[in-house]
Amino acid sequence: MQGGQQAKMLREMQNRLMKIQQELGEATVEATAGGGAVRVVMTGQQRCTAVEIAPEAVDPEDVELLQEMLVAAFNEALTKSQELAAQRLGALTGGMKIPGLF
Repeated sequence: MQGGQQAKMLREMQNRLMKIQQELGEATVEATAGGGAVRVVMTGQQRCTAVEIAPEAVDPEDVELLQEMLVAAFNEALTKSQELAAQRLGALTGGMKIPGLF
């Protein structure tokens, strides 16, 4: 492959990567804990955009349970977000794990 073709392919890949990154910033995943008492929404770029807590989940006598539900929901949302990013970026890289992309 000639240098010009390689450069063109690299530019196309960079453009597709930028598009995927933009899409990941707009895509969201959601996770709940405590039977829906806590809900976390996160983008495909691992940014939290919303946390909802049902009023009945707020018990001053049991703050620890609420904290545990929040941790569980955040961790699940983070995992879903990372899986979404890996799926979208995997399509670009043909399944190869490129350092810095995952």
